[in-house]
Amino acid sequence: MTTTIAPFSYIDTDWQIPGRIRDAHRRSWERLSAAGDWWTGAERVSIAAECRRASALVDGLPDPGAGPAELPEAAVFAIHRLIGDLPNVSRDWYDATVSADGMSDARYVELLGVLVAVWSVDEFHRAAGLPLEPLPSPITGEPTQRRPAGLADNGSWPPTLAAKSLADSEADIYLGFPRAANVWAAMSLHPDSVRWLNDLFHAHYLSWEEIGDLETEHRTLTRAQLEIMAGRVSALNECFY
Repeated sequence: MTTTIAPFSYIDTDWQIPGRIRDAHRRSWERLSAAGDWWTGAERVSIAAECRRASALVDGLPDPGAGPAELPEAAVFAIHRLIGDLPNVSRDWYDATVSADGMSDARYVELLGVLVAVWSVDEFHRAAGLPLEPLPSPITGEPTQRRPAGLADNGSWPPTLAAKSLADSEADIYLGFPRAANVWAAMSLHPDSVRWLNDLFHAHYLSWEEIGDLETEHRTLTRAQLEIMAGRVSALNECFY
């Protein structure tokens, strides 16, 4: 089911959802519906729909040909592996995936960016006992196929952008910080995925500036409580960071 708008009104819940979270979720659906650099809006919404299907499967991987027709088979398998089979995400698997028909390193990273955003919003809803927001209707338009300058092997599987190598068009993605940790830079082959991550990260957790301020309590939970929860979630998700 799709809708032309995703209001995220949160009127049918007793939870007091902060405005920063509601607004970030609305921006996420606006980003999702539009063409990116390597996928159309329709393809990005299909990636989101397949993300939801993957989260509902027990065995982790789909039957061949079971995914939406507009997505390459390798993309469908990548979605299911990233959502439900993380222990088998390896360098060999990544190399094979980005070399498959209809895929590339840039298409993989943008696909990953969509998954990170949609999963984050959906998990917020699941945790709060809220129904998932209907996916947005895609906006027509063609991908830019723009690959940023300055990409290099900086220790991640795909090439990434170091803070010192940013062109003016990407100067905002690390918010002016002189260095970006690998976990921040991992999707910089597709800069809009980093911008999207920043937006949700700030809304759900802390801003990068707030992370460095250990003296102020920025949320209802204390910093120690936040970090205990973050560590526990990372362990449950088998995050190899």
